[in-house]
Amino acid sequence: MPDSQTHIELIAALTAVTSDVPRVMTVKSGEALPSGPFELGHRSLQSGLREWIGDQTGHPIGYLEQLYTFADRDRSSAGSDDGRTISISYLGLVREQAAPGAGKPGWHGWYEYFPWEDHRNGRPNSLQSIAESLHAWIIAEPSRREHRQRRTDFAFGLDGSPWNEDLTLQRYELLYEAGIVAEAGGKADPATGRPMFADHRRILATGIARLRAKIKYRPVVFELMPENFTLLQLQRTVESLAGLTLHKPNFRRLIDQQELIEETGGMSSESGGRPAKLFRYRHAVLEERAMSGSRLPLSRN
Repeated sequence: MPDSQTHIELIAALTAVTSDVPRVMTVKSGEALPSGPFELGHRSLQSGLREWIGDQTGHPIGYLEQLYTFADRDRSSAGSDDGRTISISYLGLVREQAAPGAGKPGWHGWYEYFPWEDHRNGRPNSLQSIAESLHAWIIAEPSRREHRQRRTDFAFGLDGSPWNEDLTLQRYELLYEAGIVAEAGGKADPATGRPMFADHRRILATGIARLRAKIKYRPVVFELMPENFTLLQLQRTVESLAGLTLHKPNFRRLIDQQELIEETGGMSSESGGRPAKLFRYRHAVLEERAMSGSRLPLSRN
């Protein structure tokens, strides 16, 4: 059992996709994620977190799963004088609504905090600045130069290495180790994204990496979709989460093969474009897909 100098903190990365932008619920005017201590009166970790989310944001919570437990002494939000903080993080998937809570809640785009992660319009300009900063870190220690260079190339898709969208956390951790992000003492720089309180941006990176990986083998993306949607809306939601542009014919063919959706019989009524068929998720296959795995296609252009 944790001793009196150990603090257990529950933290949530609540994600929604609105107008093709993946967004996270924040408190303290965008500086932190909803969080609070685990208390004796809480029935469970998850119920305790739901209470804190409700108090701070007032936003309804649906899908919630545990992400990771962080207990690094040198990155404790409690500080060395107050003991160690064990941060137990969760990923939540919701559909965005107004948040009337007391913690100055608000929705902010993922890519405000991780501008280098969105490749839908090509390679972000921020990567050039990041590569220059990492180069200075690489050459600062000649005995480790080759090792650092390999890690950097692999994580950030440099020098011919492919970009891997699932490495969000590894990229942030490398920037932290190099002292480039503000949380590690680096200077504030738009290229390295908006900082957050304590380790909250690290936890958000963990949530992004988890969700990017999970949409490839579990139909969790439907937790973020309206009840009825077009195929284009579905594709753009997946693209926004992955930070990639997908190949439209391949995407639609693989969606058809998975048999996860069905036509509603209705048509979209959005102005400015040709009406498109509306679909809904086939809830009858939920249990089967959850057991066997179901892959949403990430076939890049």
